[in-house]
Amino acid sequence: MALNIPGLVSLSVFFTFTLATGIWASWKSKKDQQNRNPTEMALVGGRNINVCIGLFTATATWVGGAYINGTAEIVYLPSKGLLWVQAPLGFALSLVIGGFFFVNPMRSKDYVTVMDPLQETYGNVMGSLLFIPPLLGEMFWFAAILASLGATMRVILDIGGSLAIILSASTVILYTLLGGLYSVAYTDVIQLVFITLSLWVCIPFAMVNSATESIYYTATHEYYQDPWIGKIEKQYLGRWLDDFFYLVLGSIPWQTYFQRVLSAASPGQARFISYLSGLGCFLMAIPSVLIGAVAASTDWNKTSYGLPSPYERGESAMVLPFVLHYLCPAYVSIAGLGAIAAAAMSSADSALLSASSMFAHNIYRKILRKQATEGEVLWAMRISMLVFGAGAAGLAFYSSSVYDLWFLSGELVYALLFPQLCCALFVPSTNTYGSAAGFLVGLLLRLLAGEPALKIPPVIHYPGCTFMNGTYTQLFPYKTFTMLLTLGTIVAVSYLAVVLFRRNLLPRRWDVCNVLGETRTLVPLRWVDKWTGTQTAALQENRD
Repeated sequence: MALNIPGLVSLSVFFTFTLATGIWASWKSKKDQQNRNPTEMALVGGRNINVCIGLFTATATWVGGAYINGTAEIVYLPSKGLLWVQAPLGFALSLVIGGFFFVNPMRSKDYVTVMDPLQETYGNVMGSLLFIPPLLGEMFWFAAILASLGATMRVILDIGGSLAIILSASTVILYTLLGGLYSVAYTDVIQLVFITLSLWVCIPFAMVNSATESIYYTATHEYYQDPWIGKIEKQYLGRWLDDFFYLVLGSIPWQTYFQRVLSAASPGQARFISYLSGLGCFLMAIPSVLIGAVAASTDWNKTSYGLPSPYERGESAMVLPFVLHYLCPAYVSIAGLGAIAAAAMSSADSALLSASSMFAHNIYRKILRKQATEGEVLWAMRISMLVFGAGAAGLAFYSSSVYDLWFLSGELVYALLFPQLCCALFVPSTNTYGSAAGFLVGLLLRLLAGEPALKIPPVIHYPGCTFMNGTYTQLFPYKTFTMLLTLGTIVAVSYLAVVLFRRNLLPRRWDVCNVLGETRTLVPLRWVDKWTGTQTAALQENRD
């Protein structure tokens, strides 16, 4: 296949336009920065992002390259199908639950990042430990997005994936570095509009292609493969529910979400943005579902792709760009590529901003240099953007491993961070001892459950654990079980620690985390020696 010059030109125009929008937004943020905290402007837009922009950026954050590609892939897979497409409903419910329960406690205290309530409740040391899972998750997410975009460009434009990765990463890093949340939010508007228009333009051409059977018929009838509507067998119900709760609850404790709702002018606007963006995420999955259905209804032997099919070649993850490239005219597939590029960039910039925000605000300002000026914090954020962005771009060249690490880190955020956030916001009696115990229990349980994608065998064989195709598969909802056990451990150990110290079953001097809230002062103590009659003075520790 020859280099697609028109596609390359079109993509260059899109990247240039996106970069120009980001630069304009950075100029706008500097103009609005008068009498405002510069760090707060970069991290949460000065809490002045209007509802319309907030809605677009919150929706675009979740509707990324993995979202639109993954949805199409699952619909296409004969072993899965539409009933296994959980992300649209899961993300929508996540945003509704987040708006209903989490927005008010976070916004009312003017928190800046998701780590703020954790550090406030459990201290800076424990907060820095809890910072590791979301940091790894954001970096692996950024890398996975870049890898997906590189693979797509290789299919449609016939250019090296490394060039696409470098170009995309450089563009995202540049405009995010210049304007912070303002640049990310305004470019998200452009990207979301482009995603919507481009994908809907491609769908009619793919559906009427002569190689494609009616998706209405193949939804319930076996034709080229099993019906794309899919089915949930009884033995897989536990796993289905586990994945669903993971998407619903595990999508909440991410800085990418809270960065949007915390940038709203009021708690009411933040809740409104959260609710409507949930609806937007659900609706944005429709084009990907239709494309996946088309792929399942296509005789690939009638296309230049030929046989065997993408599923048989192990290329199911690329089914969306395959449909755009092989079932649509060239000029239409270029528009579809723009949609994928826009989706990738809308999530990549969010991941980059999220990781650098948490580092600058929660690690640099609160731990490494507590006397840092606003200018220092901004520079710490910019330098961390370069470091995280370069690291993620490097990881993107190992695409398969990055995807597996991204899923594992996301599960760690669900198992470890979600219970911690719930306790910090809604169970104020919990303390650092419970937090540390919950972290260790959750981490051990998740790692001991194994990870087939990384070839980590399970040590704990939960009920229903089966050995299939050379690997163990856990059918028990172990992710949710681990999360609940972590939650219970935090509450139980916190209560136990207070009881042990309060009843002097453990010496109070061992209370290094000061969970009893005692203040220690030195008071003068005087006594008279009974033999000499002289007075002696000393200092004694007093606990209020």
